[in-house]
Amino acid sequence: MVILFSHPDCVKYSQPGHPERPYRIEATVSYLKAQKQWNDRLDWQESRNAKDEDLRLAHSDTHIQSVIEGGQGGVGFDADTPAYPNIDTHARRSVGSAIQAMECALQGKTAMSLIRPPGHHATPNRAMGFCYFNSIAIATLKAQSQPNIQKVAVLDFDVHHGNGTQDILIGKPDVMFYSLHQSPCYPGTGLKDEKNCHNFPLPPQTDPEDYRKTFTQALSEIQEWKPDLLAVSAGFDAFKEDPLSDQALEMSDFEWFGSQIRESGIPAFHVLEGGYSDRLPEVIESYLEGIDPKD
Repeated sequence: MVILFSHPDCVKYSQPGHPERPYRIEATVSYLKAQKQWNDRLDWQESRNAKDEDLRLAHSDTHIQSVIEGGQGGVGFDADTPAYPNIDTHARRSVGSAIQAMECALQGKTAMSLIRPPGHHATPNRAMGFCYFNSIAIATLKAQSQPNIQKVAVLDFDVHHGNGTQDILIGKPDVMFYSLHQSPCYPGTGLKDEKNCHNFPLPPQTDPEDYRKTFTQALSEIQEWKPDLLAVSAGFDAFKEDPLSDQALEMSDFEWFGSQIRESGIPAFHVLEGGYSDRLPEVIESYLEGIDPKD
């Protein structure tokens, strides 16, 4: 059983031609609910909004207020990250969803945040790259306040480097960050290891077998560190048909990613980041098969 946290209101903002579009959630939810084999394998739950105290784990008060106001003068943050109406509420909901998934993992349950906007590019003081608040970083830091949780690892396999997650978590005690990402590619960071942040830049059109070997290396290092919890930034834009990358992964590769995380034995929660192809619903389904295979 996979608990999926989402919310119908997360599709109520858009900009014509923007790749981070409502379709990502609308189509995925509709697709999964239409698949009979998932009827008794998915538990749909509604996401809640994060509180200011949660946001402050990763962001400055100045940044939080900036998101409330929609950037400087309400004109947005950059060309990729507009000031949508009520974006503060939408972004808080994404954070809350990640926290809920984290709480489920601590109870031994399999859970994923299936919501927008994504978060891993948001830095302590900047919204960028479609991201406003950094959901995975906040959920990671909040997890450390829970009983019996000290060490938390973050695994980010989005095709774009999670620069915001790195900026927030770098140097934090008992946290490790691991990222597999295309390079060169937006945002141009993650070229080398820095302190507790371990980066695996991969060239465009990396052979899927080499991608898997790199994933195995990263996950093996995580297992050797023996974290109490694994936070997964699940981005699906390394799929071969994704318009925002130049990679060659098949759907089966994402199922394999999921299976490797499950077989690691580390309690894990999963947070949707990127993924912009028209086949995103099928790619996510493949990943779900990996993290919770049918008996």
